[in-house]
Amino acid sequence: MSSVPRLVIAAPSSGSGKTTVATGLMAAFAARGLAVSPHKVGPDYIDPGYHALATGRAGRNLDAYLCGPELIGPLFAHGARGCDIAVVEGVMGLYDGAAGEGELASTAHVAKLLRAPVVLVVDASSQSRSVAALVHGFASWDPEVRVGGVILNKVASDRHEELLREALESSGVPVFGVLRRAAQVDTPSRHLGLVPVAERRGAAMAAVAAMAAQVSDGCDLEGLLGLARGAGVVPGAAWDAGAAVVSSPPPPLPVPSPGAAAPGPPLRPERPRPQTPDGLDDGGARPVVAVASGAAFTFSYAEHAELLAAAGAEVVPFDPLRDEQLPDGTRGLVVGGGFPEVYAAELSANEPLRKAVGALAHGGAPVAAECAGLLYLCRELDGLAMCGVLDVRARMTERLTLGYRDAVAVSDSVLAVAGTRMRGHEFHRTAVEPGAGAAPAWGVRTPRPRVEGFVQQGVHASYLHTHWASEPGVARRFVERCRTS
Repeated sequence: MSSVPRLVIAAPSSGSGKTTVATGLMAAFAARGLAVSPHKVGPDYIDPGYHALATGRAGRNLDAYLCGPELIGPLFAHGARGCDIAVVEGVMGLYDGAAGEGELASTAHVAKLLRAPVVLVVDASSQSRSVAALVHGFASWDPEVRVGGVILNKVASDRHEELLREALESSGVPVFGVLRRAAQVDTPSRHLGLVPVAERRGAAMAAVAAMAAQVSDGCDLEGLLGLARGAGVVPGAAWDAGAAVVSSPPPPLPVPSPGAAAPGPPLRPERPRPQTPDGLDDGGARPVVAVASGAAFTFSYAEHAELLAAAGAEVVPFDPLRDEQLPDGTRGLVVGGGFPEVYAAELSANEPLRKAVGALAHGGAPVAAECAGLLYLCRELDGLAMCGVLDVRARMTERLTLGYRDAVAVSDSVLAVAGTRMRGHEFHRTAVEPGAGAAPAWGVRTPRPRVEGFVQQGVHASYLHTHWASEPGVARRFVERCRTS
């Protein structure tokens, strides 16, 4: 169980200033010498990058749809272990969850699972006395959600602040901060949200510092720390990658081809094979799994690398924009999400790496690719040559594809056996025009039945972002395949 003090930073709607307040609080607490654990509700990959800059710790997601409500407490305790305070940035409006699923995966749902007080960030730019009605409505909607305070954002003047505070006196919800309209921090956005930290590190560090200064000047940090200390105990043991991998079902043995003789007993007893510290068969060595990183591939959950390592892999990052070869000894490849469409020209120009990726995949090595990774494996993206692993053309479109997905594996692959059910999330403005030679990866049940993705030799490529903590056997199966390919 975890008793780490914690706050959930929420808002009535998107655009109210959650990221500024949450990131600023993280940085302000860290500047006071506190060890701060940063978290983000939902599948967002970009905000955790800013959180990591603010705290010096990996930003971690808490997604009750992708991982299930039962893992929220354990994943929180894992990330917050040894910290003095945790700050959890919400998603969308406080009560907005997965479409058609009630409160599931909403900020309110996660706050209840964490037994954490909520601080409501309110955009007060176009209201005065009405703010009391708004706060009262959010505070009373669900009695199990404890709205412990308010931070007023985009306040125009001292007189405006006076009117807002006067209106809120009767609400019973204390005001913990006021942020002026003129002091908003510039955090540039584009088609899929904020520009990731990896693309603007120097400017991002300056932005985080400005957020910290704004929050320190405008908020009652001691009062917020006191509120955080009033959070209830989160029950259950902390999530552990090693234990999760060990307890996952072992990968099934290869099925003999029709007519093949059943294998007989070994001619002599086999010596015990080396084991990892977690008790998994090490196969004599830790296979190198190369993980794409850098500005073009920034979307990854911290737990994925932890699970791969726990399953016995040596996880080695590389940057497809800069590195012309895969890491020495690469036996498997993971290419997550990001913005290859922004860097298509640079990725295409790195021909030596594209050829190396193609050779690895065509040689049967396991390759797991999500969204941006799928695009990188295509024959081309917007007419520019990519790795050519899949006979697929990809292009940018005007249409945003966004939402949670309930999926089932329809083909055996390096990640899962057919029939494995997982939940995912789609978030892209591209489309693919497949050629031949690949089987579908997923049967997507929501919002409409369809098949999606590609399975070809050792390649599993899909638009779906999944969280492997929900199915640790994915990492175990992938690493086992790395040993045997």
